[in-house]
Amino acid sequence: MTTLLLTHPACLNHLTPAGHPERPDRLRAIERALEQEKFQDLARVEAPLAELDTIALCHPMKYVIALRDATPKDNLVQLDADTSMSPGSFEAALRAAGGAVFAVDEVIAGKARNAFVAARPPGHHTETARPMGFCLFNNAAIAARYAQKRYGIDHVAIVDFDVHHGNGSQNIFWADRTVMYGSTHQMPLYPGTGAKSECGEHDTIVNAPLRPGNAGEHFREAIESVILPRLRDFAPELLVISAGFDAHMRDPLANLNLVEADFAWATRKLMEVAEKSAESRVVSVLEGGYDLAALANSVAAHVATLMQG
Repeated sequence: MTTLLLTHPACLNHLTPAGHPERPDRLRAIERALEQEKFQDLARVEAPLAELDTIALCHPMKYVIALRDATPKDNLVQLDADTSMSPGSFEAALRAAGGAVFAVDEVIAGKARNAFVAARPPGHHTETARPMGFCLFNNAAIAARYAQKRYGIDHVAIVDFDVHHGNGSQNIFWADRTVMYGSTHQMPLYPGTGAKSECGEHDTIVNAPLRPGNAGEHFREAIESVILPRLRDFAPELLVISAGFDAHMRDPLANLNLVEADFAWATRKLMEVAEKSAESRVVSVLEGGYDLAALANSVAAHVATLMQG
């Protein structure tokens, strides 16, 4: 078994306004980084389209249809101040969700040890019926719920190290005792959620906010002392990573000072938990990361660690 990489050229066709940080060049930078010789053993598959019924496991079908119908024939349409759609956006969003779902299939079937989904638009800000923060469908949440519905998995954990709090994932699973959502993130910062006191109805929401200017040692302490103990107690049978790399010191949208080695360390720590309770099953989906060099190098460190599994 090896690590599976899922992506699709259609994800380049989700266009955003000039100067927007969430742009197609993000995937191009990742693609170049993963062309290095050390990644030659990656299994590579094009992300399939998600079925609308699968997306409706997390988002009401009325929302899914409304988003499809909002897709413009040309130019861009703004959904909110940060989030837009172009003619190619709906297919890109279906590929991003479909890649996450197919990754679940392959990992649970034992055809891949773990998987990384390099797709866009990202997902973790999408609430049950609200697109926001560059996100249209919540890919990590869909993967978690699909694993439960399709394979009868009881406990799934989502761990999110994007610099922005995944308000959408928290919203979707707030009242769910079967899914743990754990997040490190800068606070205060968009979208304003993610306080330690936000625990969900069954104490399965675990937030470990970091302060502006914090660096790798603070991030590692938050993972070690807050996220990992709760994750071990929860004992997930599948671990989904919301892999955002915008906590990197070069990123323009935040003020944390992580480097590539911090993401590799966190990946290894999460894999160790998955080895004990989840048969090493890890599905990682791309979230943020807006400095192209930092994103490419951080993804390379993350994927190289997954391959060591």
